Amino acid sequence: MKKILIGMFIVAALSACGISPTGAPPLPTPEVESITSTATESVAVSTIPVSKSDFFTQKGIELPSPACSALTQEQTEGPYYTPNTPERNSLLEEGMPGTRLVLVGYVLDQNCQPLANAWLDFWQADANGDYDNAGYRLRGHQFTDAQGRYYLETILPGLYSSRPIEHIHVKVRPEGGAEITSQLYFPEQPIDGLTISIEDRGEYLVGYFNFVVQK
Repeated sequence: MKKILIGMFIVAALSACGISPTGAPPLPTPEVESITSTATESVAVSTIPVSKSDFFTQKGIELPSPACSALTQEQTEGPYYTPNTPERNSLLEEGMPGTRLVLVGYVLDQNCQPLANAWLDFWQADANGDYDNAGYRLRGHQFTDAQGRYYLETILPGLYSSRPIEHIHVKVRPEGGAEITSQLYFPEQPIDGLTISIEDRGEYLVGYFNFVVQK
């Protein structure tokens, strides 16, 4: 009994001094004060493209109410069409020469109702009048948003000797509807029903055009 009491006394004495009776180092005593971390947190960067709503807001572009008179005229595809273009709203590339153009508008049905998710495929010459027939420079497709709107960032196309009129090629296909092929022109050389309205904003031009298709 005396040995048991002596052993218990020794254990109590060691514990009071912060010494583990098993020889293992004692557990650290938690600090009462909070610790503020100085580690730098990584910032998540969104990879989601800017929505059409955000783009129109950022550019301060307000589309006029849709107005329809007739279906958009169809025109020849020409020799320079390339299928399976990348999906993108901007055809601009770093160092690309030319006057910047933002083309905006609606895709509408024959009753002048906006069409969501309509497919548009654009292609054009560069500022020197040359087409990229090996890759996808100044080529791209997109889809209208829930309000039937589209926007395209590009440059004014140049002239070439066999076709001395500035133009942008386009194919339009409403969801579940038939595809049309057409071309857009500019006020300097207007074509009835296919001419873009231009607003000069100094650093770039804003062009307005509504497509009207059979749904």
